[in-house]
Order: sequence, then C-alpha cells, then structure tokens
Amino acid sequence: MTEHLKKFHKVYIDELAQDSETAKRAFKIFPKSKISVITEDFFKKSKLSPQQIQDSKKILYLKNFKGSFFKRCPGAKPKLMCCNYFVLNLGQNCEMDCSYCYLQSFINFPAVVIYTNIEKAFEELEELKKTNPDTYIRIGTGEQIDSLSLDDISLYSVKLIDFFNNCPNWLLEFKTKSDNIKNFENIKHKGNVVVSWSVNPEFIVKKEEHGTASLKQRLKAGVRARERGFKISFHIDPLIYHESWKKNYKDLVDQIALLFSPKDLKHVSIGALRFQPKQRAIMRKRFGMQSLVCQGEFFNSKDGKLRYHQEMRKEMFQFVLECFKKHSPDWPCFLCMETPESWLQSMKSLPKKMDTIKKDFDLSWVNLKHEISSKKNGYYKKGF
Repeated sequence: MTEHLKKFHKVYIDELAQDSETAKRAFKIFPKSKISVITEDFFKKSKLSPQQIQDSKKILYLKNFKGSFFKRCPGAKPKLMCCNYFVLNLGQNCEMDCSYCYLQSFINFPAVVIYTNIEKAFEELEELKKTNPDTYIRIGTGEQIDSLSLDDISLYSVKLIDFFNNCPNWLLEFKTKSDNIKNFENIKHKGNVVVSWSVNPEFIVKKEEHGTASLKQRLKAGVRARERGFKISFHIDPLIYHESWKKNYKDLVDQIALLFSPKDLKHVSIGALRFQPKQRAIMRKRFGMQSLVCQGEFFNSKDGKLRYHQEMRKEMFQFVLECFKKHSPDWPCFLCMETPESWLQSMKSLPKKMDTIKKDFDLSWVNLKHEISSKKNGYYKKGF
C-alpha cells in the first residue's frame, strides 16, 4: 500500500459505487480487513464535534455524487476581486489536517470522500464546451479536497489531463500540499495543465500544516513538473502572522526564486489568514492556543469572515511582493480573495490593468450563452 494511504483505518464503499474503477482500485490497494461495502444510509450528515473532525481524517468513503460537480469559486463575491476561477469538486474533506483549513467550518460528514462517478463531471464539462468552445476558462480541482494526495486511488489526474487535451482554450489546475505527481508526470499534455502548490515557510508547515509534504518536497515536485513541461503555480496562502514572519517569508520567496524563474510560473497568489467566525472556536478546541492561527487579533470583514486588520494585511502583502520584486519585477503575483482596497494599497492597481494577470480577471464571458437547463440533466443548475 502506498505509504500515505496507511493513515486510513477504515475504507467504506457505497454499494452503488463498488463497480466503479475507483472502488476496484481501492479493493486492490487496501487490505480486505479494512474495507466494508455499505448502503447509502450508513452515514448520517450532522455537525461534527472537534474529535469527529479529527477522526474523519482516518476514514475513507467512496460514493457517487448526486449534485453539480462544476461551480464558481467561493471567492466570486461582490466584496472581493475574483480571478475568474471555477472549481470541479471530485470529493470532500482531506486526510491532511491544516489548523486553518476552512473545511472545518462546514464539514458535516465523518469521512474523507472520493466521488466515484467522474463520468458525470465530464458530462457537465462537455455541456459547457458545447456552449463555450473558444472561451478561456480556468478550472481547479482542489477546493474541497486536495487535488493529488489521493490520486493513487482515483487516478483522476490522468483522466482530467486526457479530457483537457481536447480543450486547448481551457486551463486545468491541480492544487496540492502533497508531492504526489508520479501518476501523470510522464503523460502527454497540451500545455494547458498547471500544477500548483500551496506553500508556507517550513516553520509554518511543521507547526500548522499537519500531515502534509514538507516545503522541500513540494518544491522538488515542482521542479519535476516543470521539467516535464507543466506550468507551475504557487499559492502563498494563508500568510500567518508570527514573531519571525518577515524572515520566514523572505526565506520562502528566496527558495522559490532559487529554483524557478517568473517564466516558469502561471501565477503566484498571495492571501492572508481568514476564516468564518464559527471556525475560531473549532480551531481553538482542536489545536489549542499554542497554534498561531488562534493567537492573532481578527476583525470582521465585508465578506463576513474574520481577518487581520487591513493595515497588517497591507504590510504583509507589500513585504512579500517586495521580496519577489528584489529578484525580478516579472513575477506574476496577485492577491487571493481580497478586497479592491487591498489591491490598490498593495498592488497599486486593479487586476484588469495588470498585463500579467488581467486575462484571468476578465469575467465578461460569464454573461455569454452558457446556461444549462437543470431539466435537461437533473443535476445542473442554470447559470454559475
């Protein structure tokens, strides 16, 4: 069994999904003693206690998904600058356990879930392609589950790259905190696949990003992906304030600049720690006040989340951006899930006026003819 999959104590497979390719692979990967075939009503959705959230990281559940796979990014809100990003949700929850993870604020299922009916996701994408064949669309798979950490079970990376080979105007992004790229690093692609890593200084990785690959492992995997022709992105998100934050984030930027050049990267996104108000109590119960995410002073923001004060965010953004500029002015940096005020203070401009990223912030295509009737397939809502 692949080493990182040993953390699962139990594997449940829904009886309606047991003939799927993903389930058949799970039967081969895991010992029979760990696997149970169950009915849909075995698990009950409910608010999870901090201990149940912890326990859910050790339980894997394979099932079909009845909802819509393809959606707008949650950052597409009136008070925030949206980078024209869409998500393809192929599962929910994560076996890794970052102290700041936003899934804690809404997860209501006591397991890490992989959806086994990926063919439904491709049906949705095919419908979108019919109505927008020449439109540039960015689609990521890492919103509610890590894109690659469980790829040894699903092999969805290979299927997705094959599909996107026929969509040259679309961009596929895998977003991960693992170094698991071996399943697809040697397959052919059309240059429209981005492999991206959420990164933080190793000090933060060890203290707050539990069960993830080390910073060194992530960067090393990034080098391998670049050598095989993939575009790379880094998401320095969330910036977490701590006593030595300037030294640690400078070192992080220096490590990236040592191994990569601006032309290697599709994007570098930068975001500051933020979370729903109800998540604060959950983080405190799960990780204690020794966690850095529980120690800061936070304020209500326009989008309803708790954030560092505007001036602190400004200082952190400007510092990291300046660290990149000292290496080169060409790094394609932008702010993630931030307000126009933050953009004007830190980036000195709004994204549509910045040549390196303005294409990704062009939302005009959303108003094109792309609505798919929910009556047609039963699981796709009109509009996005």
